[in-house]
Amino acid sequence: MARYWGYESFRPLQQEAMECALSAQDSMVILPTGGGKSLCFQVPALCLEGLTVVVSPLISLMKDQVDALRECGVEAAQLNSSMSAAEKRDIDRAITDEKLKLLYVAPERLATDAMLNYLKRFKIAMIAIDEAHCISAWGHDFRPEYRMLGTLKDHFPNVGIHAYTATASVKVREDIAQQLRLENPRLLVGSFDRPNLTYRVVPAKNRFGQICDFVQSRSGESGVVYCISRKEVDKVAMGLNGLGIRAVPYHAGLSDQERRANQEAFLQDRCDVIVATVAFGMGIDKPDVRFVLHASAPKSLEHYQQESGRAGRDGLEADCTLIYSPGDMVVWSRMLESSSNGDALQGQLRSLDTIRNYCTGTLCRHRSLVQYFGQDLQSEHCGACDVCLEEIELVEDPLRISQMVLSCVVRLNQRYGVDYTAKVLIGSKESRIEELKHSSLSTYGLLQEYAIGTVKAWIDQLISQGYMVRSQDNYATLSLTPSGRLLLKGSAQPKLTRPDEAATSTTPRKSKAASDDWEGVDRGLFECLKAVRSRVASERSVPAFVIFGDATLREIARRRPSSLQTFSTISGVGAKKLEDLGQVFLDATTAYCTDKNLTTDVELQSPASNGKSASARPTNKPTGPIAASIGCFPLWTRGASIEEVCSSTQRARSTVMGYLNDYLQHAQVVDASPWVSAEEIVEIEKAIEATGVTDRLRPLFDHTEGKIHYDSLRVVLSCYRNRQVQTTTNSQNCADAKSIG
Repeated sequence: MARYWGYESFRPLQQEAMECALSAQDSMVILPTGGGKSLCFQVPALCLEGLTVVVSPLISLMKDQVDALRECGVEAAQLNSSMSAAEKRDIDRAITDEKLKLLYVAPERLATDAMLNYLKRFKIAMIAIDEAHCISAWGHDFRPEYRMLGTLKDHFPNVGIHAYTATASVKVREDIAQQLRLENPRLLVGSFDRPNLTYRVVPAKNRFGQICDFVQSRSGESGVVYCISRKEVDKVAMGLNGLGIRAVPYHAGLSDQERRANQEAFLQDRCDVIVATVAFGMGIDKPDVRFVLHASAPKSLEHYQQESGRAGRDGLEADCTLIYSPGDMVVWSRMLESSSNGDALQGQLRSLDTIRNYCTGTLCRHRSLVQYFGQDLQSEHCGACDVCLEEIELVEDPLRISQMVLSCVVRLNQRYGVDYTAKVLIGSKESRIEELKHSSLSTYGLLQEYAIGTVKAWIDQLISQGYMVRSQDNYATLSLTPSGRLLLKGSAQPKLTRPDEAATSTTPRKSKAASDDWEGVDRGLFECLKAVRSRVASERSVPAFVIFGDATLREIARRRPSSLQTFSTISGVGAKKLEDLGQVFLDATTAYCTDKNLTTDVELQSPASNGKSASARPTNKPTGPIAASIGCFPLWTRGASIEEVCSSTQRARSTVMGYLNDYLQHAQVVDASPWVSAEEIVEIEKAIEATGVTDRLRPLFDHTEGKIHYDSLRVVLSCYRNRQVQTTTNSQNCADAKSIG
């Protein structure tokens, strides 16, 4: 992985999945979006003798993966109906010459006799089925053409078949294994939690205005806005463009050419936002999507997990916000009832209940999602959702209000639904209530000071917390659960949002992931590198993320390498990219640091990912100073100034500062006076003592109100640390001497 992709460690379950592929043991790998599924079959393909066949549902997805592999130096190709005869002959020649390692094909093409007979001419190393949930009628993206893959075992009996997907319930997993006829497959299920995503649910008020405000607040970031209808997609896309935001629509009403062009514009960063129906998204391999906004609720938690999962595939922070209105459920119910019937309809309506409970619930959003898929969170608070960030305001006496609601349900003999129960609680004068004599109930009008929308929201919240359930018949009547009975006795702790219907409190707070992912990154350099990436991607006609992902650019902007040797240690930089792109990005980095007078080769105390992205490897510099740095040691020993060394070596100041840092560490220098004025040394050491910080420069810079340059801070801090080490060592030596004496 290090040679081609620039990674030296595995993400969870990647190693186990690769071992299955290498040993030809059938497997089913379920990893969340962004969990690194592709590497699970791409890495073994390079180790195995023969050709790896990858089944992929979309031409655009195949192209993205093939482009990315070629940029890393891996021989890969795709076969599709749009290719010319000459292109197909080139692929055939590459397979025959045993140069091609991965061949991507669509399921309907692979299942043809012609294709199967063609592949039998070659040694097939393994078969990988991507987006494998499409084979199951129980899945949320069922595609009949995937069913034809069940014959692969007949044609390639001794070849390992491996299924990969991001979301699959137990029922779907069983169906996948049965349809593909997997033999004793190893099941690998990763955590469904995406800790780098921050989830929020906000009440719909002025929906279009909310969408515009949200997207404008993330100007320049790549994002997806999901809408229920084509009409809404067109309206939102047009409105965003009117605000100067580069947005394109995507839905089934557009021609194939328009959809393809708009998707390419999004993938290649020629637009920032794609506004889409659920027709968009499967297999989209764009890792730097920084937000996904649902303009209304999707129709199931499976869909929400998949759609929100388009964000933050690179492991960096991303926002997932859902604008919710109870009316969304009405719209979906009508759509489902008009297109389904029988058991299928009942199953879809139950799925609709799960998303309603998620939207109205006051439980941690991360916990709600993973619990739905049969898992749980280890920590009590995720620190990355509106609930745990305490953005949602709660009522001060939820137990009393909850008991009023549940008492009303009991006095209505658990025979009525949400709407009617809420009307009784607010004291509605509706004739039906009078006729049924429910106006004489002790619970009639108990919540008359609140709007009916607020009371209905509270009922939904109590359902989502398990105190009541809706019946699955046409009447959707309410009834208490055992937990609800305990609540009536005061033995429960419900949560209810403030009367403004789950309004968030102040401005959204930053999650810990958002803060950590930008720690130490020079934003200006990051934007500079993005511009270089965009230019290179345009020249090569590939999506920008194929060149380098945001995570790699942030690490460059954090460490600011000054040589190809150091650049090669950046996570995501493999041998091929180092050779092709290293100097281009190194030149841009050096020029920026010189212009801004920034130090280079910044050392980190720990990996920038803080362990969140297992694909990231330790970002230490090469051990020991480089030859050019060592050549300057005599100059520093004689007390040469920074300017004198710059002149002597003909190197930029930022590079020379790196040489000086090597010298300070190597010689364990404790006196910074040859390079920093006495006044600044005093101020910096005061800042160190006041802040207690000895491993970062930014707190010292802030404490000195930005009056002292980072170069001076760095030199004094290095000398201060050297002095601390020497003091500790001397104390230990004295203690040892006394002990011996």
